[in-house]
Amino acid sequence: MTTANLGYLVQFAFLIGASCFAIGLHLMNSPATARGGNRLSAIGMFIAVTAELIFVSSSNPAIGNWLIIFGGLVVGGAAGLWMARSVAMTAMPQLVSLFNAVGGGAAALLAIDDFIRLSGQHAPDGSLAALDGWLIVFIVVDVIVGSVTFTGSLVASAKLMGKLKGQPIFLPGGRILSAVAMIVAVSCSIVLVMAGAGLFNYETWVLEVLLVTALACALIFGVTMVLPIGGADMPVVISMLNAFTGTAVAMAGFVVGNVILIVAGALVGASGAILTRLMANAMNRSIANILVGGFGANEGSQAAMTGEGGTVREVSVDDAAIQLAYASKVVIVPGYGLAVAQAQHAVRELADLLEARGVDVSYAIHPVAGRMPGHMNVLLAEANVPYPQLKEMDEINPEFGRTDVALVIGANDVTNPAARTDRSSPIFGMPILDVDKARSVIVMKRSMGRGYAGIDNPLYTNPKTGMYFADAKQGLAKLIAAVKAQ
Repeated sequence: MTTANLGYLVQFAFLIGASCFAIGLHLMNSPATARGGNRLSAIGMFIAVTAELIFVSSSNPAIGNWLIIFGGLVVGGAAGLWMARSVAMTAMPQLVSLFNAVGGGAAALLAIDDFIRLSGQHAPDGSLAALDGWLIVFIVVDVIVGSVTFTGSLVASAKLMGKLKGQPIFLPGGRILSAVAMIVAVSCSIVLVMAGAGLFNYETWVLEVLLVTALACALIFGVTMVLPIGGADMPVVISMLNAFTGTAVAMAGFVVGNVILIVAGALVGASGAILTRLMANAMNRSIANILVGGFGANEGSQAAMTGEGGTVREVSVDDAAIQLAYASKVVIVPGYGLAVAQAQHAVRELADLLEARGVDVSYAIHPVAGRMPGHMNVLLAEANVPYPQLKEMDEINPEFGRTDVALVIGANDVTNPAARTDRSSPIFGMPILDVDKARSVIVMKRSMGRGYAGIDNPLYTNPKTGMYFADAKQGLAKLIAAVKAQ
Protein backbone atom coordinates (compact mmCIF):
# COMPACT_ATOMS: atom_id res chain seq x y z
CA MET A 1 0.00 0.00 0.00
CA THR A 2 1.37 3.39 -0.99
CA THR A 3 1.89 6.16 1.50
CA ALA A 4 -0.84 8.22 -0.23
CA ASN A 5 -3.40 5.43 0.09
CA LEU A 6 -2.43 4.90 3.70
CA GLY A 7 -2.88 8.60 4.28
CA TYR A 8 -6.45 8.41 2.97
CA LEU A 9 -7.19 5.49 5.31
CA VAL A 10 -5.77 7.45 8.24
CA GLN A 11 -7.98 10.43 7.39
CA PHE A 12 -10.96 8.05 7.22
CA ALA A 13 -10.00 6.67 10.65
CA PHE A 14 -9.84 10.25 11.92
CA LEU A 15 -13.35 10.82 10.57
CA ILE A 16 -14.58 7.73 12.44
CA GLY A 17 -12.84 8.91 15.61
CA ALA A 18 -14.31 12.41 15.30
CA SER A 19 -17.78 10.92 14.76
CA CYS A 20 -17.34 8.85 17.93
CA PHE A 21 -16.42 12.03 19.83
CA ALA A 22 -19.46 13.93 18.60
CA ILE A 23 -21.92 11.08 19.20
CA GLY A 24 -20.33 10.31 22.58
CA LEU A 25 -20.68 13.95 23.64
CA HIS A 26 -24.33 13.90 22.62
CA LEU A 27 -24.93 10.73 24.65
CA MET A 28 -23.52 12.50 27.71
CA ASN A 29 -26.56 14.79 27.71
CA SER A 30 -28.43 12.17 29.74
CA PRO A 31 -27.25 10.23 32.80
CA ALA A 32 -28.87 7.14 31.31
CA THR A 33 -26.56 7.19 28.27
CA ALA A 34 -23.53 9.04 29.66
CA ARG A 35 -21.54 5.90 30.43
CA GLY A 36 -22.00 4.59 26.89
CA GLY A 37 -21.05 7.99 25.50
CA ASN A 38 -17.85 8.00 27.53
CA ARG A 39 -16.93 4.55 26.23
CA LEU A 40 -17.70 5.50 22.64
CA SER A 41 -15.47 8.57 22.95
CA ALA A 42 -12.67 6.41 24.35
CA ILE A 43 -13.03 4.03 21.39
CA GLY A 44 -12.81 7.00 19.02
CA MET A 45 -9.61 8.17 20.68
CA PHE A 46 -8.13 4.65 20.47
CA ILE A 47 -8.90 4.50 16.73
CA ALA A 48 -7.37 7.93 16.13
CA VAL A 49 -4.17 7.26 18.08
CA THR A 50 -3.69 3.84 16.49
CA ALA A 51 -4.18 5.24 12.98
CA GLU A 52 -1.71 8.04 13.62
CA LEU A 53 0.95 5.66 14.94
CA ILE A 54 0.54 3.33 11.95
CA PHE A 55 0.80 6.22 9.50
CA VAL A 56 3.87 7.71 11.18
CA SER A 57 5.68 4.36 11.36
CA SER A 58 4.95 3.63 7.68
CA SER A 59 5.71 7.04 6.22
CA ASN A 60 8.85 7.74 8.24
CA PRO A 61 10.28 4.67 10.01
CA ALA A 62 13.18 6.74 11.38
CA ILE A 63 10.98 9.20 13.26
CA GLY A 64 11.19 9.43 17.03
CA ASN A 65 12.06 6.88 19.67
CA TRP A 66 9.35 4.22 19.72
CA LEU A 67 10.44 2.96 23.12
CA ILE A 68 9.69 6.39 24.58
CA ILE A 69 6.39 6.63 22.68
CA PHE A 70 5.05 3.27 23.76
CA GLY A 71 6.57 3.65 27.22
CA GLY A 72 4.65 6.90 27.59
CA LEU A 73 1.44 5.23 26.43
CA VAL A 74 1.85 2.41 28.94
CA VAL A 75 2.87 4.59 31.87
CA GLY A 76 0.27 7.28 31.17
CA GLY A 77 -2.49 4.76 30.54
CA ALA A 78 -1.68 2.82 33.69
CA ALA A 79 -1.53 6.00 35.78
CA GLY A 80 -4.84 7.23 34.38
CA LEU A 81 -6.53 3.88 35.00
CA TRP A 82 -5.21 3.71 38.55
CA MET A 83 -6.28 7.26 39.39
CA ALA A 84 -9.73 6.84 37.85
CA ARG A 85 -10.37 3.63 39.79
CA SER A 86 -8.81 4.60 43.11
CA VAL A 87 -9.88 8.23 43.50
CA ALA A 88 -12.72 8.84 45.91
CA MET A 89 -15.82 10.53 44.55
CA THR A 90 -15.09 13.53 46.79
CA ALA A 91 -11.71 13.91 45.08
CA MET A 92 -13.11 13.71 41.54
CA PRO A 93 -13.16 17.52 41.08
CA GLN A 94 -9.47 17.67 42.03
CA LEU A 95 -8.73 14.91 39.54
CA VAL A 96 -10.60 16.74 36.79
CA SER A 97 -8.57 19.88 37.55
CA LEU A 98 -5.33 17.90 37.36
CA PHE A 99 -6.38 16.40 34.03
CA ASN A 100 -7.11 19.93 32.79
CA ALA A 101 -3.62 20.98 33.87
CA VAL A 102 -2.03 18.02 32.07
CA GLY A 103 -3.98 18.70 28.87
CA GLY A 104 -3.19 22.40 28.80
CA GLY A 105 0.46 21.89 29.70
CA ALA A 106 0.93 19.17 27.06
CA ALA A 107 -0.61 21.35 24.35
CA ALA A 108 1.64 24.28 25.29
CA LEU A 109 4.75 22.08 25.26
CA LEU A 110 3.82 20.73 21.84
CA ALA A 111 3.55 24.25 20.44
CA ILE A 112 6.85 25.28 22.04
CA ASP A 113 8.61 22.25 20.56
CA ASP A 114 7.33 23.03 17.06
CA PHE A 115 8.25 26.69 17.43
CA ILE A 116 11.83 25.84 18.38
CA ARG A 117 12.09 23.35 15.51
CA LEU A 118 10.60 25.62 12.85
CA SER A 119 12.03 28.97 13.94
CA GLY A 120 15.51 27.86 12.82
CA GLN A 121 14.34 27.49 9.21
CA HIS A 122 14.99 30.85 7.54
CA ALA A 123 14.40 31.96 3.97
CA PRO A 124 17.24 33.59 2.01
CA ASP A 125 15.91 37.03 2.91
CA GLY A 126 16.18 36.20 6.60
CA SER A 127 12.45 35.80 7.22
CA LEU A 128 10.96 32.82 8.98
CA ALA A 129 10.32 30.42 6.11
CA ALA A 130 8.49 27.75 8.13
CA LEU A 131 6.51 30.05 10.39
CA ASP A 132 3.86 31.87 8.39
CA GLY A 133 1.51 34.37 9.99
CA TRP A 134 -1.32 31.94 10.73
CA LEU A 135 0.94 29.23 12.13
CA ILE A 136 2.57 31.64 14.57
CA VAL A 137 -0.91 32.79 15.65
CA PHE A 138 -1.85 29.21 16.50
CA ILE A 139 1.44 28.70 18.34
CA VAL A 140 1.19 31.78 20.56
CA VAL A 141 -2.50 31.19 21.33
CA ASP A 142 -1.70 27.58 22.21
CA VAL A 143 1.20 28.58 24.48
CA ILE A 144 -0.75 31.31 26.29
CA VAL A 145 -4.04 29.42 26.73
CA GLY A 146 -2.28 26.16 27.61
CA SER A 147 -0.06 27.86 30.18
CA VAL A 148 -2.96 29.73 31.79
CA THR A 149 -4.86 26.45 31.97
CA PHE A 150 -1.88 24.64 33.49
CA THR A 151 -1.25 26.92 36.46
CA GLY A 152 -4.90 27.90 36.86
CA SER A 153 -5.96 24.25 37.09
CA LEU A 154 -3.21 23.49 39.60
CA VAL A 155 -4.39 26.36 41.83
CA ALA A 156 -8.03 25.23 41.51
CA SER A 157 -7.02 21.68 42.42
CA ALA A 158 -5.04 22.94 45.44
CA LYS A 159 -8.09 24.87 46.64
CA LEU A 160 -10.29 21.80 46.30
CA MET A 161 -7.73 19.64 48.09
CA GLY A 162 -7.53 22.09 50.96
CA LYS A 163 -3.86 22.88 50.27
CA LEU A 164 -5.00 26.46 49.74
CA LYS A 165 -7.94 28.03 51.55
CA GLY A 166 -11.20 27.96 49.62
CA GLN A 167 -11.95 31.64 50.23
CA PRO A 168 -10.66 34.23 47.73
CA ILE A 169 -6.93 34.89 48.14
CA PHE A 170 -5.95 38.44 47.24
CA LEU A 171 -2.23 39.01 46.66
CA PRO A 172 -0.87 42.51 47.30
CA GLY A 173 -1.05 44.19 43.93
CA GLY A 174 -2.45 40.99 42.47
CA ARG A 175 -4.81 42.67 40.03
CA ILE A 176 -2.07 44.95 38.75
CA LEU A 177 0.22 41.93 38.38
CA SER A 178 -2.48 40.10 36.42
CA ALA A 179 -2.99 43.07 34.09
CA VAL A 180 0.74 43.54 33.52
CA ALA A 181 1.28 39.83 32.89
CA MET A 182 -1.48 39.68 30.29
CA ILE A 183 -0.39 42.91 28.58
CA VAL A 184 3.20 41.68 28.30
CA ALA A 185 2.08 38.24 27.06
CA VAL A 186 -0.16 39.79 24.38
CA SER A 187 2.52 42.30 23.36
CA CYS A 188 5.11 39.56 22.91
CA SER A 189 2.58 37.55 20.92
CA ILE A 190 1.87 40.48 18.59
CA VAL A 191 5.58 40.93 17.87
CA LEU A 192 5.94 37.20 17.20
CA VAL A 193 2.98 37.24 14.79
CA MET A 194 4.42 40.25 12.95
CA ALA A 195 7.76 38.46 12.68
CA GLY A 196 6.03 35.37 11.32
CA ALA A 197 4.28 37.54 8.73
CA GLY A 198 7.66 38.84 7.57
CA LEU A 199 7.20 42.38 8.87
CA PHE A 200 10.28 42.09 11.11
CA ASN A 201 13.46 40.06 10.84
CA TYR A 202 14.90 39.01 14.18
CA GLU A 203 17.53 36.57 15.28
CA THR A 204 16.09 33.24 16.36
CA TRP A 205 17.14 33.74 19.97
CA VAL A 206 15.17 36.99 20.14
CA LEU A 207 12.01 35.21 19.04
CA GLU A 208 12.62 32.46 21.56
CA VAL A 209 13.05 35.04 24.33
CA LEU A 210 9.76 36.63 23.34
CA LEU A 211 8.00 33.25 23.44
CA VAL A 212 9.50 32.38 26.82
CA THR A 213 8.43 35.78 28.18
CA ALA A 214 4.89 35.23 26.93
CA LEU A 215 4.96 31.75 28.47
CA ALA A 216 6.13 33.03 31.87
CA CYS A 217 3.53 35.80 31.92
CA ALA A 218 0.77 33.36 31.01
CA LEU A 219 1.84 31.03 33.82
CA ILE A 220 1.71 33.94 36.28
CA PHE A 221 -1.68 35.05 34.98
CA GLY A 222 -3.10 31.55 35.51
CA VAL A 223 -2.18 31.76 39.19
CA THR A 224 -3.36 35.32 39.77
CA MET A 225 -6.61 34.67 37.88
CA VAL A 226 -7.76 31.71 40.01
CA LEU A 227 -6.44 32.71 43.45
CA PRO A 228 -9.07 35.48 44.00
CA ILE A 229 -11.94 33.16 43.04
CA GLY A 230 -13.86 31.69 45.96
CA GLY A 231 -14.32 27.97 46.48
CA ALA A 232 -18.05 28.07 45.78
CA ASP A 233 -17.27 29.19 42.24
CA MET A 234 -15.03 26.19 41.58
CA PRO A 235 -17.60 24.29 39.48
CA VAL A 236 -17.70 27.21 37.05
CA VAL A 237 -13.92 27.65 37.13
CA ILE A 238 -13.31 23.96 36.41
CA SER A 239 -15.71 24.11 33.48
CA MET A 240 -14.03 27.24 32.15
CA LEU A 241 -10.55 25.73 32.46
CA ASN A 242 -11.82 22.65 30.68
CA ALA A 243 -12.88 24.92 27.81
CA PHE A 244 -9.39 26.45 27.86
CA THR A 245 -7.86 22.98 27.62
CA GLY A 246 -9.99 22.19 24.57
CA THR A 247 -8.97 25.45 22.92
CA ALA A 248 -5.28 24.75 23.58
CA VAL A 249 -5.60 21.25 22.14
CA ALA A 250 -7.32 22.60 19.02
CA MET A 251 -4.56 25.15 18.53
CA ALA A 252 -1.99 22.37 18.93
CA GLY A 253 -3.83 20.49 16.18
CA PHE A 254 -3.40 23.45 13.84
CA VAL A 255 0.30 23.70 14.74
CA VAL A 256 1.10 20.05 13.93
CA GLY A 257 -1.53 19.70 11.20
CA ASN A 258 -3.52 16.99 13.00
CA VAL A 259 -7.24 16.97 12.18
CA ILE A 260 -8.32 14.78 15.09
CA LEU A 261 -6.68 17.14 17.60
CA ILE A 262 -8.53 20.06 16.05
CA VAL A 263 -11.88 18.26 16.18
CA ALA A 264 -11.42 16.90 19.71
CA GLY A 265 -10.18 20.23 21.03
CA ALA A 266 -13.00 22.15 19.35
CA LEU A 267 -15.61 19.81 20.86
CA VAL A 268 -14.13 20.11 24.34
CA GLY A 269 -13.66 23.85 24.05
CA ALA A 270 -17.16 24.53 22.73
CA SER A 271 -18.94 22.21 25.17
CA GLY A 272 -16.91 23.59 28.08
CA ALA A 273 -17.73 27.17 27.10
CA ILE A 274 -21.44 26.38 26.79
CA LEU A 275 -21.44 24.58 30.14
CA THR A 276 -19.60 27.47 31.78
CA ARG A 277 -22.21 29.88 30.49
CA LEU A 278 -25.09 27.68 31.64
CA MET A 279 -23.59 27.33 35.13
CA ALA A 280 -22.98 31.05 35.40
CA ASN A 281 -26.61 31.62 34.43
CA ALA A 282 -27.66 29.09 37.09
CA MET A 283 -25.90 31.30 39.63
CA ASN A 284 -27.35 34.46 38.06
CA ARG A 285 -23.87 35.88 37.67
CA SER A 286 -21.70 36.87 34.75
CA ILE A 287 -18.48 35.04 34.00
CA ALA A 288 -16.62 38.35 34.40
CA ASN A 289 -18.06 38.72 37.91
CA ILE A 290 -16.86 35.23 38.80
CA LEU A 291 -13.36 35.89 37.47
CA VAL A 292 -12.90 39.00 39.59
CA GLY A 293 -13.82 37.08 42.74
CA GLY A 294 -17.17 36.52 44.33
CA PHE A 295 -18.42 33.95 46.79
CA GLY A 296 -16.70 33.84 50.11
CA ALA A 297 -15.38 37.37 49.78
CA ASN A 298 -17.37 38.44 52.78
CA GLU A 299 -19.09 36.79 55.67
CA GLY A 300 -22.65 37.53 54.64
CA SER A 301 -25.18 39.92 56.00
CA GLN A 302 -25.66 40.52 59.67
CA ALA A 303 -29.20 39.18 59.50
CA ALA A 304 -28.01 35.88 58.13
CA MET A 305 -25.22 35.63 60.69
CA THR A 306 -27.28 36.36 63.75
CA GLY A 307 -30.11 34.12 62.63
CA GLU A 308 -32.77 36.78 63.02
CA GLY A 309 -36.32 35.44 62.64
CA GLY A 310 -36.05 32.22 64.66
CA THR A 311 -33.93 29.72 66.49
CA VAL A 312 -32.47 26.41 65.45
CA ARG A 313 -34.74 23.44 66.15
CA GLU A 314 -33.01 20.08 66.48
CA VAL A 315 -34.82 16.82 65.70
CA SER A 316 -33.96 13.28 66.77
CA VAL A 317 -33.53 10.41 64.38
CA ASP A 318 -36.88 8.97 65.46
CA ASP A 319 -38.68 12.26 64.77
CA ALA A 320 -37.10 12.45 61.33
CA ALA A 321 -37.96 8.81 60.60
CA ILE A 322 -41.62 9.33 61.49
CA GLN A 323 -41.88 12.34 59.19
CA LEU A 324 -40.33 10.45 56.28
CA ALA A 325 -42.14 7.13 56.83
CA TYR A 326 -45.61 8.68 56.87
CA ALA A 327 -45.08 11.22 54.11
CA SER A 328 -46.70 10.98 50.69
CA LYS A 329 -43.97 12.86 48.81
CA VAL A 330 -40.30 13.25 49.77
CA VAL A 331 -37.64 15.21 47.88
CA ILE A 332 -33.99 14.44 48.72
CA VAL A 333 -31.53 17.28 48.15
CA PRO A 334 -27.95 15.92 47.91
CA GLY A 335 -24.96 18.16 48.50
CA TYR A 336 -21.24 18.03 49.08
CA GLY A 337 -21.77 16.60 52.58
CA LEU A 338 -23.22 13.50 50.96
CA ALA A 339 -20.15 13.17 48.75
CA VAL A 340 -17.72 13.71 51.62
CA ALA A 341 -19.32 10.91 53.65
CA GLN A 342 -19.59 8.60 50.61
CA ALA A 343 -23.24 8.13 51.56
CA GLN A 344 -24.75 7.77 48.07
CA HIS A 345 -25.50 4.07 48.59
CA ALA A 346 -27.10 4.76 51.97
CA VAL A 347 -29.38 7.42 50.54
CA ARG A 348 -30.41 5.02 47.77
CA GLU A 349 -31.24 2.41 50.44
CA LEU A 350 -33.35 4.94 52.34
CA ALA A 351 -35.18 5.93 49.15
CA ASP A 352 -35.90 2.29 48.31
CA LEU A 353 -37.24 1.73 51.81
CA LEU A 354 -39.55 4.75 51.57
CA GLU A 355 -40.77 3.71 48.13
CA ALA A 356 -41.62 0.28 49.48
CA ARG A 357 -43.94 2.10 51.91
CA GLY A 358 -45.64 3.92 49.03
CA VAL A 359 -43.74 7.23 49.35
CA ASP A 360 -43.05 9.18 46.14
CA VAL A 361 -39.28 9.91 46.24
CA SER A 362 -37.26 12.13 43.92
CA TYR A 363 -33.91 13.93 44.03
CA ALA A 364 -33.42 17.68 43.50
CA ILE A 365 -30.23 18.44 41.55
CA HIS A 366 -28.85 21.98 41.48
CA PRO A 367 -26.50 22.76 38.54
CA VAL A 368 -23.66 23.86 40.83
CA ALA A 369 -24.17 21.47 43.75
CA GLY A 370 -20.87 19.89 44.74
CA ARG A 371 -17.44 20.85 43.49
CA MET A 372 -17.67 20.22 39.74
CA PRO A 373 -20.28 20.22 36.98
CA GLY A 374 -22.61 17.24 37.31
CA HIS A 375 -21.08 16.16 40.63
CA MET A 376 -24.37 15.02 42.16
CA ASN A 377 -25.45 13.23 38.98
CA VAL A 378 -22.22 11.23 38.92
CA LEU A 379 -22.45 10.50 42.63
CA LEU A 380 -26.01 9.16 42.48
CA ALA A 381 -25.38 7.28 39.24
CA GLU A 382 -22.63 5.38 41.07
CA ALA A 383 -25.32 4.16 43.51
CA ASN A 384 -27.61 3.19 40.58
CA VAL A 385 -30.29 5.70 41.52
CA PRO A 386 -33.00 5.47 38.80
CA TYR A 387 -32.42 8.29 36.33
CA PRO A 388 -36.10 9.39 36.18
CA GLN A 389 -35.88 10.26 39.88
CA LEU A 390 -33.15 12.85 39.23
CA LYS A 391 -34.89 16.20 38.77
CA GLU A 392 -33.09 19.34 37.64
CA MET A 393 -33.75 22.62 39.45
CA ASP A 394 -36.30 24.02 36.99
CA GLU A 395 -38.25 20.76 37.02
CA ILE A 396 -38.28 20.14 40.78
CA ASN A 397 -38.84 23.66 42.13
CA PRO A 398 -42.59 23.73 41.29
CA GLU A 399 -42.98 20.45 43.17
CA PHE A 400 -41.68 21.67 46.54
CA GLY A 401 -45.03 23.28 47.35
CA ARG A 402 -46.60 19.80 47.11
CA THR A 403 -43.78 18.08 49.03
CA ASP A 404 -44.38 16.76 52.54
CA VAL A 405 -40.70 16.49 53.51
CA ALA A 406 -37.57 17.91 51.90
CA LEU A 407 -34.51 16.02 53.16
CA VAL A 408 -31.41 18.19 52.67
CA ILE A 409 -28.11 16.32 53.03
CA GLY A 410 -25.15 18.66 53.20
CA ALA A 411 -26.42 21.13 50.60
CA ASN A 412 -25.98 24.63 52.02
CA ASP A 413 -25.50 27.40 49.49
CA VAL A 414 -27.90 26.00 46.86
CA THR A 415 -30.77 25.98 49.40
CA ASN A 416 -30.09 29.36 51.00
CA PRO A 417 -33.23 31.60 50.89
CA ALA A 418 -30.99 34.66 51.29
CA ALA A 419 -30.40 34.38 47.56
CA ARG A 420 -34.01 35.51 47.09
CA THR A 421 -34.46 38.01 49.91
CA ASP A 422 -31.14 39.47 51.18
CA ARG A 423 -29.72 42.04 48.77
CA SER A 424 -26.55 42.29 50.87
CA SER A 425 -25.83 38.58 50.49
CA PRO A 426 -23.04 37.65 48.04
CA ILE A 427 -25.37 35.01 46.53
CA PHE A 428 -28.33 37.35 46.07
CA GLY A 429 -30.05 36.61 42.76
CA MET A 430 -28.68 33.10 42.42
CA PRO A 431 -31.45 30.61 41.55
CA ILE A 432 -31.79 28.09 44.38
CA LEU A 433 -33.72 24.95 45.21
CA ASP A 434 -36.95 26.13 46.89
CA VAL A 435 -36.80 23.64 49.76
CA ASP A 436 -38.23 26.21 52.18
CA LYS A 437 -41.55 25.92 50.35
CA ALA A 438 -41.96 22.27 51.40
CA ARG A 439 -44.35 21.53 54.27
CA SER A 440 -41.46 20.25 56.38
CA VAL A 441 -37.68 20.39 56.00
CA ILE A 442 -35.08 18.09 57.54
CA VAL A 443 -31.48 19.24 57.21
CA MET A 444 -28.75 16.68 57.87
CA LYS A 445 -25.43 18.31 58.74
CA ARG A 446 -22.52 17.55 61.02
CA SER A 447 -22.66 21.04 62.52
CA MET A 448 -23.93 24.55 61.98
CA GLY A 449 -20.86 25.34 59.89
CA ARG A 450 -21.25 27.57 56.86
CA GLY A 451 -21.19 26.32 53.32
CA TYR A 452 -18.42 26.87 50.82
CA ALA A 453 -19.71 30.36 50.10
CA GLY A 454 -18.79 31.29 53.68
CA ILE A 455 -22.25 32.58 54.69
CA ASP A 456 -24.96 31.37 57.06
CA ASN A 457 -28.25 29.90 55.88
CA PRO A 458 -31.53 31.36 57.21
CA LEU A 459 -33.24 28.10 56.23
CA TYR A 460 -31.83 26.58 59.42
CA THR A 461 -33.82 28.99 61.59
CA ASN A 462 -37.04 28.51 59.66
CA PRO A 463 -39.75 27.23 62.07
CA LYS A 464 -40.57 24.26 59.84
CA THR A 465 -36.93 23.17 59.57
CA GLY A 466 -35.56 20.46 61.84
CA MET A 467 -31.78 20.06 62.11
CA TYR A 468 -30.56 16.46 62.30
CA PHE A 469 -26.92 16.72 63.30
CA ALA A 470 -24.95 13.71 62.06
CA ASP A 471 -22.37 12.56 59.55
CA ALA A 472 -24.31 11.78 56.36
CA LYS A 473 -23.37 8.10 56.16
CA GLN A 474 -23.82 7.35 59.86
CA GLY A 475 -26.92 9.52 60.12
CA LEU A 476 -28.56 7.80 57.15
CA ALA A 477 -27.76 4.37 58.60
CA LYS A 478 -29.55 5.34 61.82
CA LEU A 479 -32.40 6.88 59.86
CA ILE A 480 -32.83 3.68 57.81
CA ALA A 481 -33.00 1.60 60.98
CA ALA A 482 -35.52 4.01 62.51
CA VAL A 483 -37.74 3.95 59.42
CA LYS A 484 -37.72 0.13 59.43
CA ALA A 485 -38.90 0.24 63.03
CA GLN A 486 -41.98 2.30 62.18
